[in-house]
Amino acid sequence: MEERLKMMEARYQEIGKMLESPEVASDVKRLTVLMKEMRSLEKPVNLYHEYKDVLNQIDELEILKNENDLEIRELALADLEEKKARKQELEDEIKILLIPKDPNDEKNVIMEIRGAAGGDEANIFAGDLFRMYSKYAESKGWKIEITNALPADLGGFSQIEYIVKGENAYSFLKYESGAHRVQRVPVTETQGRVHTSTATVLVMPEAEEVDCDLDMNDVRIDITRSSGCGGQGVNTTDSAVRLTHIPTGIVVYSQTERSQIKNKEKAIKILQTRLYDLKMQERDAELGAERRSKIGTGDRSEKIRTYNYPQNRVTDHRIGFTLNTLDRIMQGDIDKVIEALITEDQNRKLRGE
Repeated sequence: MEERLKMMEARYQEIGKMLESPEVASDVKRLTVLMKEMRSLEKPVNLYHEYKDVLNQIDELEILKNENDLEIRELALADLEEKKARKQELEDEIKILLIPKDPNDEKNVIMEIRGAAGGDEANIFAGDLFRMYSKYAESKGWKIEITNALPADLGGFSQIEYIVKGENAYSFLKYESGAHRVQRVPVTETQGRVHTSTATVLVMPEAEEVDCDLDMNDVRIDITRSSGCGGQGVNTTDSAVRLTHIPTGIVVYSQTERSQIKNKEKAIKILQTRLYDLKMQERDAELGAERRSKIGTGDRSEKIRTYNYPQNRVTDHRIGFTLNTLDRIMQGDIDKVIEALITEDQNRKLRGE
């Protein structure tokens, strides 16, 4: 552990010197990458400095506990116990920080929610999930920008796509990809029977320019009239933008801005993200077992969670975690579920799975 910390400390100092050079300062891409790496090293390096201080203090107290003066011995023993406890805390914290970090954790997120099996009820549930994530984002101080939405006739959405902007958004939301199942009496049910429906959630880290070199010569751009939600400007101007990436067949659509230019900017950002996500999927497919051991980054069809309204219960099937607080969870209070997933993910990595 200490060898890795020494290497991180040396790299942190090396980056600090590199950032002072005019060559790096004039290269925006390189500057961005180095500053991001430096931020990722800052916490472990600071903890390492504290860890070294605590070790030095323990050595000094080990000597003082053998002093002839009784009062000094008692004070030294009390301090020694405290410092040893802090040493253990620091070691536990550092072990978690030394787990290989997901390079996407600090990024914004692009999410897509779709009504799946269950017709109108599935679309209504997709709307409920969007509201749940919106309230969760609000509690974190994040911002949401809708890029495309197809409202359903009886409420909710057959599809909604949006960007979540905020600190470490992906590190929390990445576990949400998959099929979410709801069990309840739908508003469309006349005989009071409980139905089971599903909505799918896709979570992707927002791609940055350094992640994805998009050649616009490979992209067909179509300008259309906006439809669906979008405010008073809908259907009055040809401002909606559809991009088709010819090599992969990926199509993205942005219509929520009145400005064609802004819609195009959003659509390009989403297309870059989808291409980056495709690249990650291909890499993970090559790694095989590593992908299967991950939590929340699996296939969209994987059933990950059930929301049981009659019993006010939520169960995450990947880790066998259940809470009987569905009413609060649907209001965005999903911290306990997310924390349980993060803890299990860290434990698996510590076990080398």
